[in-house]
Amino acid sequence: MQNERAGPLRGTGAILLLSCYELGHQPLALATAAGFLARAGFEPDALDLALERLDADRARRASLVAISVPMHTALRIGVHAAEQVRRWNPSATVCFFGLYALLNHDFLLEHGADAVLGGECEAALVALAERLDRGERPERSPAPVLSKLDFPVPDRRRLPALDRYAALEWSGERRVAGVVEASRGCLHECLHCPIPPVYGGRFFVVPRAVVLEDVRRQVAAGARHVTFADPDFLNGPGHSLAVVRAMHAEFPDLTFDFTAKVEHLLRHPADLRELAAAGCAFVVSAVESLSDVVLAKLEKGHTRADVQRALEAVRGAGITLRPSFLPFTPWTTLDDYVEMVDWLIAEDLTDCVEPVQLAVRLLVPPGSALLARPDIRPFLTDLDAGAFTWRWEHPDPRMERLYGDVSEIVHWANHARETPARTFGKVRDAAYAASGRRPEAARATHAERRPVAPRLTEPWFC
Repeated sequence: MQNERAGPLRGTGAILLLSCYELGHQPLALATAAGFLARAGFEPDALDLALERLDADRARRASLVAISVPMHTALRIGVHAAEQVRRWNPSATVCFFGLYALLNHDFLLEHGADAVLGGECEAALVALAERLDRGERPERSPAPVLSKLDFPVPDRRRLPALDRYAALEWSGERRVAGVVEASRGCLHECLHCPIPPVYGGRFFVVPRAVVLEDVRRQVAAGARHVTFADPDFLNGPGHSLAVVRAMHAEFPDLTFDFTAKVEHLLRHPADLRELAAAGCAFVVSAVESLSDVVLAKLEKGHTRADVQRALEAVRGAGITLRPSFLPFTPWTTLDDYVEMVDWLIAEDLTDCVEPVQLAVRLLVPPGSALLARPDIRPFLTDLDAGAFTWRWEHPDPRMERLYGDVSEIVHWANHARETPARTFGKVRDAAYAASGRRPEAARATHAERRPVAPRLTEPWFC
């Protein structure tokens, strides 16, 4: 049936949505954008560049190319994709949308982007498409959109099948994994996080009915595990628990994982037990550091003692904690790094932390909240606009050398499919060598035999 509102952008493929990287998941940002556009009468095409080649014919057919850049890796890939689109289709309108679009809006607008959108921006993307459909030029204002949206169910019809994406591995079983979100944005304003400069301490819930229908469709497509992609699933615990209860009632064998701050894990111990009973396989928490100095500089809202308590609370509920780390910052000392590695080994967490986490370096994009704080300024060298970050140097040259050594260890370990325990041992040796200290034998305090911790098959990258 022909679209009754036919215009130049209403035809199939006149809008092309591009995803670059979403942590190994089927791209939720594209599915959500496609849902909004389809409801408005458009028929967008979609490509996931993490799995698919950028197709010249589809790029030439599009009048609007919208590139999703929710993270730094995605932005770097997306900029190259935009350059290729421009060569094939110079007249196309190119729009970047997502967290890292707004953080780098000046560079993007100066280098060929026609529009930059961020925040709760799907309705703005529809408005852009309607504006172009009327023959009007796009607006270039890069202000974040922070209005409550009327969410449709995400439209995944043009995306690759779920079984091509990251899966859950647990107890010798591999489960196809889907991805949903029950909320967006965040109440908290950690300085290094890309969310606060865009959302300013606000978060928005996705209606329970929408989340459950998205889950339902992904289960029908083969999902046996679901990742809640909320920045913090416990920002609104009442809403999140209502979603989980309904999901578990309908799909009692479906497992799930979520992300939450350390302080929220400590605040809701009873909720953790209920989440475990409903099928929670693991929870990710941005621990970042065991140094109280570093945690204060990042305004994380927790302490090293809180991390230990959170680990015990999550374990006590019967859930695996998969902490993430930011081990290379200007304030991290060699002793801090050594303590972190020793603690991870002692707490039997080597299969709960991807080795790449040991080599993560503080990223300071142009829009970072850190730039408003004087503590970072002595370490900054120059803005590498093309790499979308301020460069910084550690005051201790040994830490810079260790960063290079650990990065190389992790790179080759991944290439060789080395066990995490072996990689951790190599990193520990490198850290002790850098500090000039002789390591004692590393022993886990939870050395009893247990199954390998549940994990998704895609290592975490930013």
